[in-house]
Amino acid sequence: MARYDLNAPEPATRTLDSVSGISKKGLPPGTVGVLGALVIGISTCAPAYTLTAAVGPAASEVGYQTPAIFLMGFIPMLLVALGYRALNTAMPDSGTSFTWATRAFGPWIGWMAGWGLIAATVLVLSNLAGIAVEFLFQSIGILVGDPSIAAIADNKFVNIIVCLGFMALATVISYRGMTSTKIFQYLTVAFQMAVLVWFIVAMFVGAGDPANGEGRLPELSWFNPFEVDGFSAFAAGISVSIFVYWGWDTILTMGEETKPSKGRLSTESKAAMILVGILVVLYVGTAAATVGYAGLGDTGTGLNNPDIAENVFAALAHPVMGPAAILLSIAILVSAMASINSTAISPARTLLAMSHYRALPQSIKRIHPKYKSPYVALLWSSVVASAFYAVMRFISEDVLWDTITALGMMVCFYYGVTALASPWYFRKSAPREGAGSVISKIVLPGIGGVLLLIVFVQTTIDSMSPEYGSGSNIAGIGLVGIIGVGVLGIGVVLMLLQARKSPDFFRGTVLSKTDASEDTSAISVFDDGLGS
Repeated sequence: MARYDLNAPEPATRTLDSVSGISKKGLPPGTVGVLGALVIGISTCAPAYTLTAAVGPAASEVGYQTPAIFLMGFIPMLLVALGYRALNTAMPDSGTSFTWATRAFGPWIGWMAGWGLIAATVLVLSNLAGIAVEFLFQSIGILVGDPSIAAIADNKFVNIIVCLGFMALATVISYRGMTSTKIFQYLTVAFQMAVLVWFIVAMFVGAGDPANGEGRLPELSWFNPFEVDGFSAFAAGISVSIFVYWGWDTILTMGEETKPSKGRLSTESKAAMILVGILVVLYVGTAAATVGYAGLGDTGTGLNNPDIAENVFAALAHPVMGPAAILLSIAILVSAMASINSTAISPARTLLAMSHYRALPQSIKRIHPKYKSPYVALLWSSVVASAFYAVMRFISEDVLWDTITALGMMVCFYYGVTALASPWYFRKSAPREGAGSVISKIVLPGIGGVLLLIVFVQTTIDSMSPEYGSGSNIAGIGLVGIIGVGVLGIGVVLMLLQARKSPDFFRGTVLSKTDASEDTSAISVFDDGLGS
């Protein structure tokens, strides 16, 4: 098969007989092991930040079934993870969803899958920075003994300026490449996990304290998803719970940079499966502890209090941990800071891959000659996320709540498409490999993909209501719906413009649609070094 030199200037005309497959992009190989990838994955998921931002919206939808909804959110994630693992083993590529969906379904669906990943990450980067701002001022207020300092974060201009500062700092760290990123993550992950476990244990203890009038010890019914009141509430809760698991796939975007594995699974696949297991235990346990301690009241620290819904741990820190509350504030602050840094890895590498395969302008694929980082893609991610946050801060008073709910929609979309890429790509080869391959590569990922796309459609319909999410709306249309549909619409417009400007990718002459029984390009490229 002839190969397309992806680093050469784009020719005026191309012939269909030069279709190419997976190829390298100049990222440094062998720099990250299983532990390093696992740490970066935990940092991206940012448990301390994720939970403080998600428990409130989830509880507002499903009440005491919040632990159940976090458990149910894990099921499609597990099914999707099986598809991701199979696809990554067959086609290790930094483009992940974009590359895999393109190989399975063709360039148009592949492009939108890549856009969904990028859009979700832009939403969460802005949200991370917003959480970091709030906990920065809260931490300062605790340190100096003046709680009123925390209110400084409510000033829009101060909030935006500090937020942009956090984004700039994280961008500089990521700019210096994966090695410096990994060292930074080891320190922040160890601290955040230790404090979070302490906080969870303290909430369980407080839930059983007779002095806590709202406290209730966890009950088995809290883990029963069938007690959720209606499918709309269930879908909304699943969308939020998927947000808490989102980010584990960042590990797989490092497939071209991880160390070789001696086992059947690749280094990044091992790290991803370990990470998913850790997250489900941590998240379901935290949900049960938080609901048990705080209750569902609409005042004070009750989880139905709209004043604390988008940042629950800020309200619970002092009641739960007393003088040690400063540690939780700092843990969430560094969690958000580290996650801004590590989360930027995913869109930067997706943008790199899309540019490399000519699905985006060629200027985006530049690799820094010294640090070996996709610095142009990284800068674009940071700038767009910063601009989005600045605009949203003026549109919505509850910007963090609304962006989290919209993020859940984006994640359901691109995870669903990627999961379905597995059964389609392996539809011919898996049956020849046996029943185990059929189940792990076709049946289970297919179920996960269908479930997520159903949740995406239901949530999109419901989000158009002005009461959805925080209740923010424009002209009677829910802001969450406007964000979700608007972001996907922007993707369609950009895709059509790129197809007109540089049609080779969309004609299938750069990255071809194929299936596992015919595709040898990924193996040959990573074995013989071609295409670099």
